[in-house]
Amino acid sequence: MLFVNSAIAKKKILCRKHKIADDFLSRALGLMFSSRKDFDYALIFDLGRTTLVGAGIHMFFVFYSINVLFLDNSRRVVDIKKNLKPFRMYSPKKPARYIIELPVELPLSGIVVGKRLDWR
Repeated sequence: MLFVNSAIAKKKILCRKHKIADDFLSRALGLMFSSRKDFDYALIFDLGRTTLVGAGIHMFFVFYSINVLFLDNSRRVVDIKKNLKPFRMYSPKKPARYIIELPVELPLSGIVVGKRLDWR
């Protein structure tokens, strides 16, 4: 479950399902060659360190648009890219440690730079 931390004890659920790309193959493939109808979860990449160059992503062989969140070491949003189109590339404006790819239909209302996210 991916959720937004709030100053209040109540947490807002952003996405009920998530997968972590935690091995070489899952990080290398990401969403390439996947079907849009099967993408109903948050895909989380842990880069292992905060980086600007290493946090760039590409949409080669991803045939649908997605939303992407870039987070720092403390899981605070440092950049947001909405509606990233197929066969495009994007690099965050600030260094990131985590990349979260989300379905484009998922509402990102309330998600702004500086907001803290968490997952379990």
